Amino acid sequence: MSTLEIKNLHVRIEDKEILKGVNLVINTNEIHAIMGPNGTGKSTLSAAIMGNPSYEVTEGEILFDGQNVLELEVDERARLGLFLAMQYPSEIPGITNAEFMRAAINSKRAEDDKISVMDFLKKLDQNMELLNMKEEMAERYLNEGFSGGEKKRNEILQLLMMEPTFAILDEIDSGLDIDALKVVSKGVNAMRGDKFGALIITHYQRLLDYITPDVVHIMMEGRVVLTGDAELAKRLEKEGYAKIAEELGIEYKEEV
Repeated sequence: MSTLEIKNLHVRIEDKEILKGVNLVINTNEIHAIMGPNGTGKSTLSAAIMGNPSYEVTEGEILFDGQNVLELEVDERARLGLFLAMQYPSEIPGITNAEFMRAAINSKRAEDDKISVMDFLKKLDQNMELLNMKEEMAERYLNEGFSGGEKKRNEILQLLMMEPTFAILDEIDSGLDIDALKVVSKGVNAMRGDKFGALIITHYQRLLDYITPDVVHIMMEGRVVLTGDAELAKRLEKEGYAKIAEELGIEYKEEV
């Protein structure tokens, strides 16, 4: 079992503090979900875990099996076993999906243990079939001209190919119709097991109808204010953030 532990994490952008003491412990064989209003720091948390230089960690630790990843560069965190599926993946013209993924897989392997072309293509075909992706997607430039749904499927394809220890999935359900949502969820569920853990960031219960979380956290005011099981997400969908904020004595103004 591996563990990703976030301890008293404080993060700011320029002069504004966004995260104000986040504490989380995620083990492999667990899927955690974070829900919360806009602007509460959910995406900031994902960016800080992966080392986005725009976000300054002012206090706290992020420990991967006891190692503080704040001391590592972004690529070192990825090779260690962290993966981020972004809400808005970047387009990278000039490199195909297949080229990108094979290079990413090999970057984690020793020189004498690179994945062969045959093994890579076999694995790629299997995972693209799982996600109902056309073969031509492998030869298209990375995310260039992709629809929103294609980008999200492609992020999950990368997840399946790279097999990280921990994945941070930032609003992978955003903009998806129900069919695409089912396919993306199928890919995430295929990863579940003793060697994989995930943190899903979402606004909506509907994603959690297809990926049942082991633990649900609610974030407000830059920190985790409530933790429970999958029933907490259902309660949130029914009652809304205002009710929970009132119970916790947190000032909360609903968006209009």
